[in-house]
Amino acid sequence: MNIVIVGLGKVGETLAHQLAQDGNDIYAIDLDAKKIEDISNNEDHIMGFVGNGAVHSVQVEANIKDADLFIAVTGSDELNILCCIIAQKSGCRAIARVRDPEYSAETSFLKEGLDLEMIINPEYTAAREIARILRFPSAMKIDSFADGRVELLKFKLPENSILENTKVMEVVTKLRCDVLICLVERTVNGVTQALIPNGNFEIQSGDVLGIIASTQNAHAFFRKINYRTGSAKDVIVAGGGSIGRYLCRELVRDGVNVTLIEKDKRRSEELCTIEPDITVVNADATSKDLLMQYHVGEKDGFVALTNMDEENILLSLFAASQGKVKTIAKINRFDFDDIVKKLDLDTIIYPKNITADVIVRYVRAMKSAMGSSMKTLYSISRDQVEAAEFEITQESRLTDRPIQELKMRPETLIAAVLRGRKVIIPRGPDMLKVGDSVVIVTKMKRISDIEDILG
Repeated sequence: MNIVIVGLGKVGETLAHQLAQDGNDIYAIDLDAKKIEDISNNEDHIMGFVGNGAVHSVQVEANIKDADLFIAVTGSDELNILCCIIAQKSGCRAIARVRDPEYSAETSFLKEGLDLEMIINPEYTAAREIARILRFPSAMKIDSFADGRVELLKFKLPENSILENTKVMEVVTKLRCDVLICLVERTVNGVTQALIPNGNFEIQSGDVLGIIASTQNAHAFFRKINYRTGSAKDVIVAGGGSIGRYLCRELVRDGVNVTLIEKDKRRSEELCTIEPDITVVNADATSKDLLMQYHVGEKDGFVALTNMDEENILLSLFAASQGKVKTIAKINRFDFDDIVKKLDLDTIIYPKNITADVIVRYVRAMKSAMGSSMKTLYSISRDQVEAAEFEITQESRLTDRPIQELKMRPETLIAAVLRGRKVIIPRGPDMLKVGDSVVIVTKMKRISDIEDILG
């Protein structure tokens, strides 16, 4: 596909690289000549253009007339919308990033009125991700398939767990619970590797496991390994920016008691007015005495959303040291990702990554509409493992044959099947049928059709 991207901030740069690696031809527009030069020199499938993306002649130079998709992710909501309107005049589908909370209530109106393919709000998307994790605090990350009836959950195995030194093939028998371990992240000598385990793989403490199951069976699994399964009911949020505001709204809807700490007095007063159902504290969240005063270690959840990555890391580590509180830290910069992974942090949220992932998922689905059956796509271990959902629309080499007889590519797994309303965690004798929705976990790159999993 030919894709035009306007704006090479962190989101735009990440998008350009991910979409180029998927084999798309990217035409990037930015006012910063240095950014254009750097990205053009480092990636074969990216061609850069210096200029204002809202100018028609610049879009024409960037091949808008032959583009399949136009994506505007500059720092200005209004500029993104204007860019998309101009792109549509050339007959191109368009996606706009819109961040201002004032526009959030108008998203549907803007999308329909301007005929946009998608309006993505990074802060709202991040807030929803955090809220979803707080509904199931045992998980570090949750991805949903089959309209929410199948979930892929990641969690870290503690020392002395019932699963320590257990082979993957023994888990179901040992726990009498219908789940599938489809991912293991293991760190050796400071390097983290993502593995798709076979039945003989032996689980060790410290491993990050990914399990796939129906929602009901996922809860049963965590109960049997003595993890908490109830949603968080009492949460402290540090930082009252856009993500904090959206998150508080989501949590209040879930019946959560929320204490929000915001050091800016004017912002605190504004939040008291617009969010009357939360407790707003005008103070510096980095104060140890303040956190102790509000009994941070006794809370169900602590979310660090300040504007400083370093503060969020420090606050999360301190909160975790005070009790069994679920901690979530927002981090904006990718630069020190390898270092951050070595810290004993629970859940890390990268808003810019979430935004890029949502758009990449849409692009993959758009490509699949041209000749395959992909419904959903997630990166479950960054740059290493993906999980994709396909619908089987016709008979093929995959259907009506035992899974154990299929010659599948290495490190590829059929992880779950939805047949009608029934969730099946498939075993060797099971067969795929026309009409099934199938979840695939794989280390293959750029999978776009379910038959790609066959050797």
